[in-house]
Amino acid sequence: MTAHTLQGRSEAEVTWFQRREAIAAAGAWLALGGWDTAAAQQRGNVVEFVGDILLNGRRMLPQQTVQTGDEVQTGPGSRLVFVIGDAAFHVRQNSRLSVERGATLNAVSLLRLLTGAVVSVFGRGSNRTISTPTLTAGIRGTGVYTEVMDDQGGRTYFCNCYGAVDVAAGTDRAFSQASYHQSFWGEPAARNGRFIRPANAINHTDEELEFLARLVGQRTAWQIAGRKGIKDGKGYMDDQAGQMHPAMTMPVR
Repeated sequence: MTAHTLQGRSEAEVTWFQRREAIAAAGAWLALGGWDTAAAQQRGNVVEFVGDILLNGRRMLPQQTVQTGDEVQTGPGSRLVFVIGDAAFHVRQNSRLSVERGATLNAVSLLRLLTGAVVSVFGRGSNRTISTPTLTAGIRGTGVYTEVMDDQGGRTYFCNCYGAVDVAAGTDRAFSQASYHQSFWGEPAARNGRFIRPANAINHTDEELEFLARLVGQRTAWQIAGRKGIKDGKGYMDDQAGQMHPAMTMPVR
């Protein structure tokens, strides 16, 4: 498994996809035909359900469906993996998010993360958005990891694991084109004049992105290319020159 750095998260949270229960759940989901078959047969779209979870403020049952327009809240030691259309999500413990409807009932237009963390894989198509208290990311078909740091004033950690993303925080705007992990902090207040700052790669792994991509018949950029880059979270920065790499540009505010 790829090396990973933890910050405020446990090893068990980051390696959830290695558990036998998760592997069995993914196998069953795929064997039953994935999203298309589930939608046609009006079956639930939850791949894995662990612990205490609220759906729209009420205790959720494993056989229930997460639909666009719903709000999900996970408790301590809980997690939820679900699929909507061509997008797959893993909601970590102590998280609260809402899933807003796009052009159709089975299309996600906005994922609003209020607290906690979520790993997301989106297929190519119309723009989708991830929103937190301090950062907004326009998704163009990509895999991303998003975490709200409640103990840091709602500071957001955001990694464009692969794909194209428009990022906004405060008065800063940036475009990220990544094939292997470009990470940012979305600051609640400007630091050294910036609301968007480079970050190290923390709290997520290649394998969990691959796990989610497989649920919706996709592969990550590094799987397609057959090679990986440097997972230091700063591949888009020239640290010595202090300038942006062409893959990540930030217009003058």
